[in-house]
Amino acid sequence: MLPWKRAFGPLAALLLAVSAATTAPAVAATPTAPPTAVTAPALAPASGTAAAASSGWNDFSCKPSTAHPRPVVLVHGTFANSVDNWLGLAPYLVNRGYCVFSLDYGQLPGVPFFNGLGPIDKSAEQLSAYVDRVLAATGAPKADIVGHSQGGMMPRYYLKFLGGAQKVNALVGLAPDNHGTTLLGLTKLLPHFPGAEDLLSENTPGLADQIAGSPFLTKLNAGGDTVPGVKYTVIATRYDQVVTPYRSQFLTGPDVRNVTLQDLCAVNLSEHLAIGLIDRIAFHEVANALDPGRATPTTCASVIG
Repeated sequence: MLPWKRAFGPLAALLLAVSAATTAPAVAATPTAPPTAVTAPALAPASGTAAAASSGWNDFSCKPSTAHPRPVVLVHGTFANSVDNWLGLAPYLVNRGYCVFSLDYGQLPGVPFFNGLGPIDKSAEQLSAYVDRVLAATGAPKADIVGHSQGGMMPRYYLKFLGGAQKVNALVGLAPDNHGTTLLGLTKLLPHFPGAEDLLSENTPGLADQIAGSPFLTKLNAGGDTVPGVKYTVIATRYDQVVTPYRSQFLTGPDVRNVTLQDLCAVNLSEHLAIGLIDRIAFHEVANALDPGRATPTTCASVIG
């Protein structure tokens, strides 16, 4: 891929973020009422429940099997939602016998469909409430979490600060921004847009929290990347044009497995979106992480597995 084409995605993301912040002050004009974990919409089934349930996920009557005793909670990325992000992976896991659930989080008032924009610590509270609901419905003592992009990083706050480590067996991140992103260095341009950083923080805090070096990420990663008792898997692609540098996605600590897709299949060209939306090689590696006792080698042929 030509360098200018690789840069186009993050440049568009940066401009979109700045545009959203500069044109939507009214959306977040109620700082005392950000999305929380206890509002009815946050705890209700996802907005696309009918579509999801017809594909076998978000079925709260599902009971985990002996083979797959833990429910899987899918956590979408920034600007995504509980259905669109998982039209590929959710049925893939359901077809393999898992009880699969997905939530919406990080909503901003008046902004439909595009989630993951609220303060990430508040989003983690929403995840905490949703995992409790899934465990209560399924009767399982623990869940596994699979997240894409912000959805692979945000659960770490839940694990570290909200008691999630007692309720989660494994966290699998697809292109997670565990240490933030530089957007190929484009975040360094923010100071050249007067007021842009303040507007991002005030109106789309979920974006500001993901910039490398943000106060949120400094707190999250202080004292180590992981917590005891949870198994971590990070699945990254060298062609990631959103979370950069891509190796910043990797975690350090016990019970960590860091995977680069191109080490499994050299011709894999997935970038930041494809790895979470359509890449069956990445999906196979997710399945391995969820059930390491039955893991099989992930290769280019896994695309048809």
